Amino acid sequence: MKVTIIGATGQTGSGIVPSSLQKPGILELQEQGVKVISTDLSGSESVLTEILVETDVVFSTIYGGSVMDEVPLINASKAAGVKRYLPCFFATVASPKGALLLRDMKEDVLNHIKKMHQPFTVIDVGWWYQVNLPKLPSGRIDYAAMETADGISGDGYACFNSLSRDLLSVSYFLTLPSLTDLVIGEDHSVQGPRISDYLSHIATYVPYIGQSKWHIAKIESTAPSPDSVEFITLAQYQYWYSCCIRGDNTPKYATFLGYLNTQELYPHFERRGFKPYVQEVLDGNGEMVYEHLKDLPAASVDKKA
Repeated sequence: MKVTIIGATGQTGSGIVPSSLQKPGILELQEQGVKVISTDLSGSESVLTEILVETDVVFSTIYGGSVMDEVPLINASKAAGVKRYLPCFFATVASPKGALLLRDMKEDVLNHIKKMHQPFTVIDVGWWYQVNLPKLPSGRIDYAAMETADGISGDGYACFNSLSRDLLSVSYFLTLPSLTDLVIGEDHSVQGPRISDYLSHIATYVPYIGQSKWHIAKIESTAPSPDSVEFITLAQYQYWYSCCIRGDNTPKYATFLGYLNTQELYPHFERRGFKPYVQEVLDGNGEMVYEHLKDLPAASVDKKA
């Protein structure tokens, strides 16, 4: 099987942060025998088509704010005869439209895939384990917490009575045989208060964050650019509101929307529970995810201001 991964050196793949082919992640892939090609998704579709000839699966893991750049890639995939296209979803369960700006954009990409009659599989993951943990007053786990992880949103119960997946298990998605399906990759369902329980022996206080529809609407009204700090902030608040207030990111809602569940498709797949992940972080062996966001052009300007 020939697999082409778009954005192969970052979190779910990396992001679109400009880098040379001498980037450590690129060099590591080359050492493993992976053929690395630098190309421009906004360039010639004929060039993209030539690159994708004889490819079985295209796996897109680009930065979420740039998913519309997938449109020419989808066109090229269809022209090249790609057997399966996996668009960059890899997020929470949510309403197809109206709940998350990022989801709205991804649904537009999916509609284009359908328009092109390109075989596809959409994979959502719930909420990565690696973005669940909040920063604590002690700072003990800050090294592994996202920059935006200020606490547990809402009352915590709707928030992570919630589908969650370990980032380390994403690679087995390539074995999924299903075509033209929605698939939810679930390792564990996690509640916010349970997260507090896991951390209670090192923290007497875990911060909770209130969410305001008015605050979200205020940012939405500015129509922030995908490469801006405001866009990232909006995405964060919308995810929290969808997961933690509306309670969208649940196995029940996923079933209602027609998702296939990997726990049912692959009951014997060995999954790591959330508690062992928490212990790994407490032991000092975790890693921060989505560090590339701080390198977005607008974020860099904001830090210098």
